[in-house]
Amino acid sequence: MRVVLILSVALVLGVSSGVSQAQAQQTSAGPVTITAQVDDLDTPWAFAFLPDDALLITERRGTLLHVASDGTRTAVSGAPDVAASGQGGLLDIALARDFDESRTVFMTYARPQAGGGAGTALASGTLSADGHALSNLKLLFEMKPGNSGGAHFGSRVVEATDGTLFVTMGDRRQPDLAQDLDQHNGTIARVTRDGEVPADNPFVGQQGALPEIWSYGHRNPQGATLDGQGRLWVNEHGAQGGDEVNLIEKGANYGWPVISFGRHYSGGQIGVGTSKEGMKQPAYYWDPSIAPSGMMFYDGDMFPEWQGDMFVGALKFDYISRLELDGEDATEVEQIKLPQTARVRAIQTAPDGSIWFLAVADSTLYRMAR
Repeated sequence: MRVVLILSVALVLGVSSGVSQAQAQQTSAGPVTITAQVDDLDTPWAFAFLPDDALLITERRGTLLHVASDGTRTAVSGAPDVAASGQGGLLDIALARDFDESRTVFMTYARPQAGGGAGTALASGTLSADGHALSNLKLLFEMKPGNSGGAHFGSRVVEATDGTLFVTMGDRRQPDLAQDLDQHNGTIARVTRDGEVPADNPFVGQQGALPEIWSYGHRNPQGATLDGQGRLWVNEHGAQGGDEVNLIEKGANYGWPVISFGRHYSGGQIGVGTSKEGMKQPAYYWDPSIAPSGMMFYDGDMFPEWQGDMFVGALKFDYISRLELDGEDATEVEQIKLPQTARVRAIQTAPDGSIWFLAVADSTLYRMAR
C-alpha cells in the first residue's frame, strides 16, 4: 500500500456556457475539451450507455431517465419504488453483458421495508425497444430488514466475468454490524442473475452467516468496477480521513470499524488503529477524505497514456483522481480538477473512448475528449 498525493490542477483555457459549447482544458494527457451533454438533472446518481447512442440516467428521487441521441428525455415507466430519503433512492444502473439480446438492466436502490426502514436492493428489468418502459421487474436481492435512517446505502452493482452480480452496501451508520456475518450491513453481496446464492460463495453453509456475503468490514462503498483481469475493486468512504481503495477478495474482512486510517469526527481513534491480523489493508487511502464515488478503469483508445489507469470521482475537493496500479497497490498520480468536476458521482469510458462523468454540483453529465 502506498500513499502519495500529487496535485495536478488543470489550467482553465476557456469558459463554457450552454450544453453544447466545449471548452479546452489541460491535463497530463495534453489538452482536452469538456462538453456538457445533459444538464438540468434532478440529483443524478448513475448513467449507462445504450447501443443506439441513447443514455439511461438515474435520478435519486426515483426517476429512470431515457435520453435519446437527439436529447429527447423520457421518464422510463416500470422503475422500482424507492425510499427517497437522505442518501437513499434510485442509485446505480448497469446493462447486462448480453443486453443486445436480453435487454436486461440492473438497478440498485433504497427499498422501503417494514416499520419505515429501508435497505439496499438489487432489481432487474427488461428495457423496451424504444427505451421508454421496463417490464419483468424482478427483485434479485435486498438487505436484511432492520435499518432506519437515510445514510450509507452503498451502492453499486457490477456484473462479474462469470455473470454473477456484486452489490455493495454501506453499514447504514451501524458500524459494528459490518463485522456481523448475520447482517448485510457493510458487506458486498454476490448473487446470480436470478437472485440465487452461488454455491461457491465463501459463507455458504456457515452457521450464523448470510450466504450472499462475499466480503465484509466495509463502511460505505460507493464505487465499484472490474479491472482488465476481471478483479473487483471498490472505493469506500472513511470517517474523518481514511477513504479507501480496496481490491476485493473472496471472504475477506476489510476491517471497519476495527481498523481504519481515519478518525472519528470527534478526533478520537477508530477501533484498535490501522491494522489487525486477519484484516485487509487498503490498496490506497486518502487523508484528508475526498468522499470517493464512481470509479472505472480506462480501457478506451482516445487516451492511450491512461490505458489501464483507475479513475475515481471525488464528491469533496471537486476533482477526478487518476491512480496507477503496481500489482495490488495503487497510487494517486493526478488530480484532474476543472470547473466542471464539482462533486463527481459517476464516471465511465464511452464507446468512442472519451470519458464521461456526472457532476452533481450542477446536475450535469459531461464528456471529456481530445
